[in-house]
Amino acid sequence: MKSPITNGYDRRIKRPHLQVEISHIFVPRCAADWTYAHHPHIVYFKNRLYAIWSSGRVHEDDLGQRVMISSSEDFHHWTEPKALVGSLQGKHSELVLTAAGFYPNDDSLVAYFGQYEYQSEQIVSGVRKMEDKGHMDTCLRAVTTSDGECWSDPVDLDLPIVPNHGPARTSTGRLIISGNMMFPYSDDMSGTGGWRKSGIYDPALESEVWDDSEALWRVKEHMGWPTVLCEGSWYETDDGRIRMLLRSNTEHLWVTESIDDGATWTSPKETLFTDNASKFHVGRLSDGRYYYVGCPDPQPRWKRNPLVLSLSEDGIRFDRHFILGNESFTAKFPGSYKGGDYGYPHSLVHDGYLYVVFSICKERIAVMRTAIETI
Repeated sequence: MKSPITNGYDRRIKRPHLQVEISHIFVPRCAADWTYAHHPHIVYFKNRLYAIWSSGRVHEDDLGQRVMISSSEDFHHWTEPKALVGSLQGKHSELVLTAAGFYPNDDSLVAYFGQYEYQSEQIVSGVRKMEDKGHMDTCLRAVTTSDGECWSDPVDLDLPIVPNHGPARTSTGRLIISGNMMFPYSDDMSGTGGWRKSGIYDPALESEVWDDSEALWRVKEHMGWPTVLCEGSWYETDDGRIRMLLRSNTEHLWVTESIDDGATWTSPKETLFTDNASKFHVGRLSDGRYYYVGCPDPQPRWKRNPLVLSLSEDGIRFDRHFILGNESFTAKFPGSYKGGDYGYPHSLVHDGYLYVVFSICKERIAVMRTAIETI
């Protein structure tokens, strides 16, 4: 039985364009630059906006991938991007680092990144060829700052996960990380301690499961799901029910729910909410309305266009839709898995605006904002 969560999306219906401002954070200048840019996140901390993203030399999630950062005090002008965490060497290969969001906590800001390496690999003409597929030493690490300039050394959070989004607070103050099938929670407000595992995987796998782009396929087979489930994002309703929406590689999102503040989750169900097999972000506006930012048009697959804001009064029917962007783009530089006009949006509600950061063809990073009063 499907979940009743729906967006009633119909591409034939013309939708209003919201008036948005757009600012470009990172645009590669030439092929000699690190031309892969994806997984962006945005936060407001001590009178500045901060953005982080994954940065690769050429290809997606390839050897040496690092995490970049840029900031702005006025939205329009961004600092020259620099490496928040540069390339690191593992036991067998350079590490793959993936930007995994922020958590602002009083006088400190935490930035997260997942990491793993490959058990064995062979480089042919500069391209990784996997002989033995197998990520190893998947873990979540974090760096902390009090001023946005000086950051701590990375600390290991003892979680085998590459998250989709960083921690967000429930109504009780508990922190929950959105993963693929693992949703760790903590009551430690530092954002760096007290994490406990939870999720939709078989508890029998607790000691051997890890949550990254490879292991999620293993869990799919073990659980008998008809499709892979990944890249969750959650919102909480007024009765304390937490709904974690999940990307699938079908034309609809799936959902799992928690009624005990993220300690346990229901078996996932398919929803009636359409999707383009892409990452998305959900939350609540300052007036209490629920929102989704993503690419709900399921065809053509992987096009990820248009980028849409969908609103709901009850957290079930997301029935008001606004186009944030529908411009077509073309990748300027070569690279594996490049494409998708509006990739992997993350959002921020702050000071009367909804901010949305996204990648363009997985090589440029941009942010837009729209006044909440206009919607």
